[in-house]
Amino acid sequence: MRLCVSAMMLGAAVGVAAAQTSARPWQRLDMPTMEQVRGVWAAPPAEYGPEPYYGLNGPVTLETVQRDLDTMKSLGFHAVTVQSGYGSDRAYLSPEYFAFFKQFVAEVKKRDMRVWIVDDAGYPSGFAGGKFTTEHPELRMQALVVAKKVAVSAGASFDESVTPDTVVVTAVRASDGMTVQVPVKDGRTAWTATEGEWMVYVVEHAFRTSPTRSDTNPKRVKDGSQSLEDYLDPAATAQYLAFTHEAYKRAAGDEFGKTIMGFRGDEPDYSISGLPWTPKLFAKFEAMKGYDVRPYVAVFLQGRDAVLTPEQLRVRADYYDVFADMFRDGFFKPQGEWCAANGLEYQVHLNHEEMQLQLAHSEGDFFRAMQFVEVPGIDTIWHQIWTDTVSDFPRFASSAAHVYGHPRAFTESFAAYRPEPDINMARYILNEQFVRGVNLVETMYFPASSTPGRGGPSAVMRDAGWPALMQYTSRMSYLMSQGHPGAEVALLLPAESLWMGDAKADDTFVSAERLLGEHQVDFDVVGEDAIGSQLKMAAGAFVSESGNRYKTVIVPRAELLPEAVVARLKSFVKSGGKVVFLGAVPQFVGGRNDLHARKVSADEFGWATVVAGELPVTPTPPAQPPASVPEPMVVPAGYLEAMQKALPLRDVALETPNTGLRVMTRRLKDATVVLLFNESSAAMEDRLMVGKAGARVEVWDVQSGKSAPVETARSGGKAAVHLSLGAYASEVLVVR
Repeated sequence: MRLCVSAMMLGAAVGVAAAQTSARPWQRLDMPTMEQVRGVWAAPPAEYGPEPYYGLNGPVTLETVQRDLDTMKSLGFHAVTVQSGYGSDRAYLSPEYFAFFKQFVAEVKKRDMRVWIVDDAGYPSGFAGGKFTTEHPELRMQALVVAKKVAVSAGASFDESVTPDTVVVTAVRASDGMTVQVPVKDGRTAWTATEGEWMVYVVEHAFRTSPTRSDTNPKRVKDGSQSLEDYLDPAATAQYLAFTHEAYKRAAGDEFGKTIMGFRGDEPDYSISGLPWTPKLFAKFEAMKGYDVRPYVAVFLQGRDAVLTPEQLRVRADYYDVFADMFRDGFFKPQGEWCAANGLEYQVHLNHEEMQLQLAHSEGDFFRAMQFVEVPGIDTIWHQIWTDTVSDFPRFASSAAHVYGHPRAFTESFAAYRPEPDINMARYILNEQFVRGVNLVETMYFPASSTPGRGGPSAVMRDAGWPALMQYTSRMSYLMSQGHPGAEVALLLPAESLWMGDAKADDTFVSAERLLGEHQVDFDVVGEDAIGSQLKMAAGAFVSESGNRYKTVIVPRAELLPEAVVARLKSFVKSGGKVVFLGAVPQFVGGRNDLHARKVSADEFGWATVVAGELPVTPTPPAQPPASVPEPMVVPAGYLEAMQKALPLRDVALETPNTGLRVMTRRLKDATVVLLFNESSAAMEDRLMVGKAGARVEVWDVQSGKSAPVETARSGGKAAVHLSLGAYASEVLVVR
């Protein structure tokens, strides 16, 4: 695998970040005392937000901006995420556009607010308002596609001319998936079928793009008319930076790292009918994996219903491993490094964060994509977070921040919600993310008041309770950014198995997230790269760049794990750590590649704990209200007890089990911040263990900004407090 290289790259990234954050305290991992935090949290700096997503639509004037910024301030916003909108008389990225943008920044500065710049004229990021299509078509996104497929029976011949764009011609036998490479010579290919029924695939490379929704598209639709850049080619991203970031720098670079916080990206992905490809991919693949992948690519293009052999599935994992590397190095890394070098942060969220099996094939690997991103993010849209859903995916953003040493993780919330939340539901949606580690909030949507027919803040923002909710959000964002994360349990995301299409691994992973959360286990999700090389090894712990020590690693049922991951897990156990395999140990262990992965037996994993049984499947967060509310998870007898034996002793625990309570912790120099959220519709009365006997506990009321001591009692060597939480209520305790 490429795990040792990843460790070196992580070190370089952390070095760049460390050099820059001295001037940006909001991006620095500090260990303040409780009193230092108390002195700031009631009125946090503007850098902690929250911010609306603001679209400069219609005939926007300076007076429009002034009016809208004043409205934002009155609603409790301290920053603004700004995007060029539609219907403007200033062409996107034109001199007139940037002259107006400079005026916009000046108005924001007058109000002591902050700016995040949306990096494109819509989404996904990377089309530069159509400039790749019109000015640099050679740098557009590319894919491998089936140009022609022909059925051929035994004894029949296939004899066709092919174009110079042909990559490979492959015959696939229907009965068993066997493949034969059909030779191509002088623009022609000929082959006679042997026994069985065959399908011959002519595979070409072609310019194909994910659809883009651009405010510069005159049709106002999401289509392929404005192509994305080739994400896998650093030269394309260099051109993207020249089109966008460098132009903003010329216009307003004097406010970089001051009024302007950074650039905000949106859902870069490959939503295409084909395989992600770039001209250097085959050479990169052979250098990484040691074999030629071209004989296999046709089988990956047969369609959703195709059944691949075990060997072909492992080759597919190799393909997406290389893809994930190239996506990171071609797109995310150059932008993260550019922002760091210019005193800014790069924040971005991907597509399909709540559906990792899909993300594995559209973006490769969440954690690899976020490796050089200063503010990892997610979005919650449609109906993904509601009182009738199970939604643990926001933890991906915070986990990436924790693993790679960043204090903040962001959310884009409330876009296209069905139905639109009221003020109470908005609070619930935000709390569900806070308790999973998100601590920077962007809310949708505030089109400029000049927008024809729909300008101004959204309906929920107009609620009389919105300013108070934003004050709560600002304080929570600041408080849960301080110190270091407290999670001591790591849940492994089995990327190799997801690349193989292993639905069982995905189901087990999602249900394990839910199981840990329902039993008040504070945990991070970690990637295979992190376990394989990036996390530091200490006695009985893996240590993240944020300083939290993982004492237990939980591995969902996975078909295959990299050798580097297995080796480090084994060393981790020898040093005193705990490893738990849920359901079963892997069947294969991959080395340099997965094609030649070796078959392994359960006996080779005698050093780990294996919890037998299957967790029930947890439903994916839906786009619309579900037909019924998910029932509480029922785990097999003895399953939870077997897993808990390998978990670290917890400082925060209920006296009486209750699956409605969620917990997130952060460590200060002399105290621990404990965020509690009751996700159930029933009020909760219980005793909560919050540390060693004798600990002093305060409740910090996030809404009022006030704090007060809490009476404690001793319970089995622990400090216990009375917990009284209403339905869907939150509370913050500070323990020292």
